[in-house]
Amino acid sequence: MIENRFIIELKSCEKLLPVHPSQLLTYLKLTGLKTGLLINFNTALLKNGIRRLVS
Repeated sequence: MIENRFIIELKSCEKLLPVHPSQLLTYLKLTGLKTGLLINFNTALLKNGIRRLVS
């Protein structure tokens, strides 16, 4: 959690599975926050591994 504004979930996996965004959405609902970032470091370009989720 960053400054009680959003959540960052860090991963290093070959491929993001459908469970990963669902997990982040659950964290957002439990905390009452609106925005989260799902970052997968196992990509050739980091910008391809970033997903923004809004609940």
